[in-house]
Amino acid sequence: MPIGEAELSEKSVVLAHGAGGTLMQELIARILKNISVHSAGSVGLSDLDDGATVSIGDREVVLTTDSYVVKPLFFPGGDIGKIAVCGTINDLAVMGARPIALTSSIIVEEGFSLAKLERIVRSMDEIANEAEVPVITGDTKVMEKGALDNLVLNTSGIGVANELIRDSGLRVGDKIIVTGTIGDHGTSLLSYREGFSFETELESDAAPLWSMIKAALDVGGITAMKDPTRGGLASALNEMAKKSGVGILIKEEQIPLKDAVRAASEMLGIDPLEVANEGKAIIGVNPANADLILETIQKTKYGREARIIGEVIGEHKGKVVLETGLGGKRYVETPLGEPIPRVC
Repeated sequence: MPIGEAELSEKSVVLAHGAGGTLMQELIARILKNISVHSAGSVGLSDLDDGATVSIGDREVVLTTDSYVVKPLFFPGGDIGKIAVCGTINDLAVMGARPIALTSSIIVEEGFSLAKLERIVRSMDEIANEAEVPVITGDTKVMEKGALDNLVLNTSGIGVANELIRDSGLRVGDKIIVTGTIGDHGTSLLSYREGFSFETELESDAAPLWSMIKAALDVGGITAMKDPTRGGLASALNEMAKKSGVGILIKEEQIPLKDAVRAASEMLGIDPLEVANEGKAIIGVNPANADLILETIQKTKYGREARIIGEVIGEHKGKVVLETGLGGKRYVETPLGEPIPRVC
């Protein structure tokens, strides 16, 4: 965080407030104090899950919403349209909900290229078609030149859960699965911004995960899920540990990490555990089902590099412990904020 930003954060909003770490949690807590009615089902705004629910009969309808300000709008492996649709589908999926439909709102700056706008919308349509989740309504606004940085995109989604999955359901003994290599999106985005290139080109991992997660749900034994977007694996695991009242032990050697991501992280001075992902899920599973769930995930399009990276423990409640390759142990703290601003 730049010098002076901590002081500014007491009086005004700074970039780190939107970065998925402790500062964002503080901002959200401050905002929530002003909202008196924040629940219409078993999961509400104050639960700070990936979405919320509305109870209709014996069914849980899941709602989620997200706004996207990624910079640049186009990057290796995707664009703002792709991550918007993927992100909303994935927020529904990790709550155990089958995505049914999406909405989209676009706020665009005067003078923005129509060709680029159409390219973004086509990208949204491509992912929506792949996931078989239609965009059924939307809104478009234009702001005067200079009042906005190109474009802001919002997507909301609705889904239905036969069995609701929370990010707070971990139990001692559960195994922790991550569905693929970590840090791909944030590292590739920053490398692209800085003009770095590697022998193996880095790309965003943005992907719609419902089909993969459905396959895992069909096996049974899933206790908790979360998608590690802003703040990465570190932020997501810490949140799951705190909400579940358990500790999490992960093993460094088991965490899937591309060589190019490791090299780029060292060059850029960032920790891949704290970097955003846009096509991964963290899944807590009953140990009896862990191997079968892992095998099932690995057979899907987006889960081939899934790994069991650790387990839930009774000690170190609310904490994440990393066992290093040398056998030492250290806490993995919730980052102050995403090290890469405007990553999604």
